[in-house]
Amino acid sequence: MNNNLQRAQAYIDCYNKNHPNSGCCCCFGPTGPTGPTGPAAATITVSTTTTSDPGSAANVINTGTSSNAILEFTIPRGATGPTGATGPTGPTGPTGATGPSGATGVTGPTGPTGATGASGTGATGPTGPTGPTGPTGAVTTPILNIGTVSTGAPGSTAAASITGTSPNFFLNLTIPQGATGPSGATGATGPAGATGATGPSGAAGATGPTGPSGATGATGPAGATGPTGPAGATGPTGPAGATGPTGPSGATGATGPAGATGPTGPSGATGATGPTGPTGPTGPTGPTGP
Repeated sequence: MNNNLQRAQAYIDCYNKNHPNSGCCCCFGPTGPTGPTGPAAATITVSTTTTSDPGSAANVINTGTSSNAILEFTIPRGATGPTGATGPTGPTGPTGATGPSGATGVTGPTGPTGATGASGTGATGPTGPTGPTGPTGAVTTPILNIGTVSTGAPGSTAAASITGTSPNFFLNLTIPQGATGPSGATGATGPAGATGATGPSGAAGATGPTGPSGATGATGPAGATGPTGPAGATGPTGPAGATGPTGPSGATGATGPAGATGPTGPSGATGATGPTGPTGPTGPTGPTGP
């Protein structure tokens, strides 16, 4: 194929050399139809290259396809070669300047604690005889009396305290009052008391002035009655009379039922422990055994 292309190119070059002014080339016929598209060129891509231990097998894996290959290589590391001969010692170079001190390294972890050695146990000597028991100390029985008992406000905290000296103690309590129960039903209304005596009437007010009399008409036949003159002004009201005595009170209505008992308050704090009585004297210690 390459030779045919080279020959065709040689023919074209020869014609152009011999016919420099020709506008076209008549050495070849018309161009043939375009051939079908050939298969796409395959691609190969290298993905990763891993170094394995010396002596292990090399490996290649295609993680792609047959036309687009993606290769992963595993290549073993070469074995360490033999140590070469020691070369001659070179001349000592000049002493360099002292470098700065490096940072202090991190303290390494504390090593594990060694196992504890076995404890040596000596033979136990025989127990000496028990010494006589000392006399029992006097025991004082405390006497607890009830001191004061106070009622606290509803919802307050109960309290307890102990006063006095041994052996006579007093327990003082403060107990909160229960919540107020609901109001009882209203009792029946008592009968109305007797009506008090009527007080004396007040003094009559002064009479207002009389209006002027009309003129006397001539005596003739009796005419129609003339209009009534205007009433005189009302006199001032007299002072009020004294209030009569109050009648007796009616009988008291029946007492309503008692309200429900309020919740029990919290228990008071435990009183302080009384002082411990004196310890009796210790008996003498028996002799130590051999």
